Amino acid sequence: MSRVLLTGMSGTGKSTVLGELERRGHVTVDTDDDDWVLGDGAWDESRMDTLLASHRDLVVSGTVHNQGLFYDRFEHVVLLSAPIDVLLERVAGRTNNPYGGTAEEQAEISHYTLTVEPLLRRGATRELDARRLPGELADVVEGLLTGRS
Repeated sequence: MSRVLLTGMSGTGKSTVLGELERRGHVTVDTDDDDWVLGDGAWDESRMDTLLASHRDLVVSGTVHNQGLFYDRFEHVVLLSAPIDVLLERVAGRTNNPYGGTAEEQAEISHYTLTVEPLLRRGATRELDARRLPGELADVVEGLLTGRS
């Protein structure tokens, strides 16, 4: 078993894939929840240190500017990616997260996709097309967790 970081732009389906993995019995943490991200947009480093020290088998989901500090503690960094038009369509219609509902936030997502996603791609050990079905994406991540991929 191993640790996997699932990252990508808003609207790629990170939370959906994470939910499927949790349903399958894997330990998961969505850092968009429960105050993992501090006011400056970074992970709470001491809390993440504690989490990673206490779990050998784990999937963490999130995209923050200091995540690279933890890459060496994950066996796999999986980038979910999709074209900007797909991301914008998804965030406009979702009900589980309000981010992306305004024109300003959608412009931000477009900007981040062009500027931040290439940085995430450089740190990723695997990139998956987020247009695939969530169950298929979960299958791939589960394979990484269990050593089958």
